[in-house]
Amino acid sequence: MNIEINLFPGGKTKALTMSYDDGVIQDRRLVEIFDSYGIKGTFNLNSTLIKMQQVWSYKGHDIHKIQLKEIKELYKNQEVAVHSCTHPRLEILPKEMIRNEIYEDKRNLEDIVGYPIRGMAYPFGTYNKTVKDILESSGIEYSRTVKNHDEFILPDNYLEWNPTCHHNNPRLMEMTKNFLEANQDGDYCLFYVWGHSYEFDIDNNWYLIEDFCKYISNKLDVWYATNVEIIDYLEAVKQLKFSVSSSSVYNPTSALLWIKVNGEVLVIKPGETRRLG
Repeated sequence: MNIEINLFPGGKTKALTMSYDDGVIQDRRLVEIFDSYGIKGTFNLNSTLIKMQQVWSYKGHDIHKIQLKEIKELYKNQEVAVHSCTHPRLEILPKEMIRNEIYEDKRNLEDIVGYPIRGMAYPFGTYNKTVKDILESSGIEYSRTVKNHDEFILPDNYLEWNPTCHHNNPRLMEMTKNFLEANQDGDYCLFYVWGHSYEFDIDNNWYLIEDFCKYISNKLDVWYATNVEIIDYLEAVKQLKFSVSSSSVYNPTSALLWIKVNGEVLVIKPGETRRLG
């Protein structure tokens, strides 16, 4: 009997997730684009800098933060995640300061959005073992890096989640075409794109993300998910219990889970024990 556990919800063979940092006013336009095309992603915010209404200059442009009061409504169809309170290089700080940067950002954002925040993106993409250890003790289950690998693969380590590419990769649309045409039998197929929304103003290329979302949206074999939704599903699938002979499976979770048995896609309901052959 041939059993495969490489499907996403709905029996879909591919997944797309996005990740954008800093909580800037250009997120308003980006979220509107995402929502209009059904694209899902994770927005990593610096609660203290947002509260301070930090403004900084980048390539001759003044970059402005959103306001705390708009976070819950703005990102209601997306995921909010930690990016540290003040965006320092965490690995050069004392442990106590690292913990405060993470824990207080998490607390502040949770008070706003009303749900437990479990994800993060590293400020500047930098970290070390101490930082990762503190994340785990603070309830952070995954964190995105800036180490692009140009592949459609799952992370080996959730606390070192390397994305596929930045949106300014000159091969973005080529990779999108390859992703949509990919046939990765025997493995999960995940496309992960990240960036900063203010870059679209600076590079004068809002058309890029609009074209990308239009091209990749509404595909029947693609699951559009936030970072944490992907983590939750993958972890749920790992909990499936198969008999020694692989003739039955039990789903101990509260999630619908999809598997493939001898080429047939099956859904295993929460709490269900199902015969497979």
